[in-house]
Amino acid sequence: MTSEARTGYIFHWQNLGDIASGRPNLGNSTHVAVYRLMQYTMREVLATRYGAETASAVLREAGKLAGTEFCKNVLTPDLDFNGFIAELQDQLRALNVGILRVEKADLESLELVLTVSEDLDCSGLPITDETVCEYDEGFLAGVLHVYTGKEFHVREVDCWASGERTCRFVAKPLGERFL
Repeated sequence: MTSEARTGYIFHWQNLGDIASGRPNLGNSTHVAVYRLMQYTMREVLATRYGAETASAVLREAGKLAGTEFCKNVLTPDLDFNGFIAELQDQLRALNVGILRVEKADLESLELVLTVSEDLDCSGLPITDETVCEYDEGFLAGVLHVYTGKEFHVREVDCWASGERTCRFVAKPLGERFL
């Protein structure tokens, strides 16, 4: 692999491989702690090497790429809003990512308030008085971008790590004034 920076992403859903043939005995599941071990050690290395702000930006960007690919390959983006959200809820629950709820949806302005309970990334973490779900912010932004065709700014306003029992995200089209 070359060490030169690329000008675009080459990741696609198919890069995840054929899990059934590659893991005939272990299957497609793993323990949440293993996922978090990968995520939080990656976050730590990025923050140490490039600073916390850059680490957060990289996690958001990776989440956005994941959300984009997830929406294109797992969801049906041409459903009406209620059908799309129901499908997203079903898939996130089926994959044990979390329990998504819509607290507010202004379809005219496309402003949303979403919660994710039992979040894969943070539920049960020690309280640090900070939000830590930047990857989720990006993931939701990617999903919403594919669904609406508009870029979104998504920020977590409540998090298990900040002392809440659910993660709460505010989503607005890019260019809209944010909190």
